[in-house]
Amino acid sequence: MVPGVFMNISGRAVAPVVERYRVAPERVVVIHDDIDIPLGDVRFKRGGGTGGHLGLESIFEALGDENFSRVRMGVGRPPAGVDPADYVLSDFSEEEAEEYEASIARAAEAVLEMVLGETDE
Repeated sequence: MVPGVFMNISGRAVAPVVERYRVAPERVVVIHDDIDIPLGDVRFKRGGGTGGHLGLESIFEALGDENFSRVRMGVGRPPAGVDPADYVLSDFSEEEAEEYEASIARAAEAVLEMVLGETDE
């Protein structure tokens, strides 16, 4: 399913799916970019704050619960003087794109392990 909403209001897409399939928030896995993680790194987290990430804030508000799992895809910090919103919406260099593509494969494998119960996350 491809949501028909912008990332900053992604709760509008997540909440109806959670409601329709009667999924508990702790069974939801959200994959998102994270500027506090180096480019290409993949990290996992259950619950917690949004760190100012508007998409996570939207999901939290829509679900009324922050106990969902997150797969955090590192994009790195923006250079000095560059607005973080502009940074995350800009294109990767060819080298960065290769690194990010590899991290997507690692994240997909990790989500599969989470869904199959092969990890503690």
